[in-house]
Amino acid sequence: MHKIIPLAAAALFLAPPAFAHIVLAEPEATAGSYYAGFFRVGHGCGPSPTLSIRITIPEGILTARPQAKPSWTVSIDRETLAEPIPSEYGAIAERVVAVTWTGELPADQFDQFGLLMKLPARTGPLYFAVLQTCAEGARSWTDIPAEGQAWHDMPNPAPVLMLSMPDDRAGDHHDHGGAMGR
Repeated sequence: MHKIIPLAAAALFLAPPAFAHIVLAEPEATAGSYYAGFFRVGHGCGPSPTLSIRITIPEGILTARPQAKPSWTVSIDRETLAEPIPSEYGAIAERVVAVTWTGELPADQFDQFGLLMKLPARTGPLYFAVLQTCAEGARSWTDIPAEGQAWHDMPNPAPVLMLSMPDDRAGDHHDHGGAMGR
């Protein structure tokens, strides 16, 4: 028993810190489904607090809604689509291209920033560029690994969501009562 505790402590100490990068709390989702994603921010820029988080919404996501955060303001950047796209809630004429939260997160604390999105119907990785602006400095989490390169080997990896095929048995495709209407 006494040997297990020091070994476990050593394993925690030697393990790479998962919170060192901005990551999605649930890094896998079903293609074509609705997904509530929470981007975890585990630190500031050195000792400097985080003052804003800007998440760029990848092409293929037509609907994205940010979660409000107490004491933070949210701004949403949109672009007009060349042609409206039909959806289950009516035509979509514009899409969210970025969401920015502005507030203050001390460097020694963590938090998460939520987005509710309708995911594209394709499978594979979906990368989200994130700009973390601090009182002193900034960090662009935008690195996308090349073929055969590991995500965790990147110096500033973009948060990634792995999209998989729908599983009809999982019940992922249900009505959300209009929650994602434009």
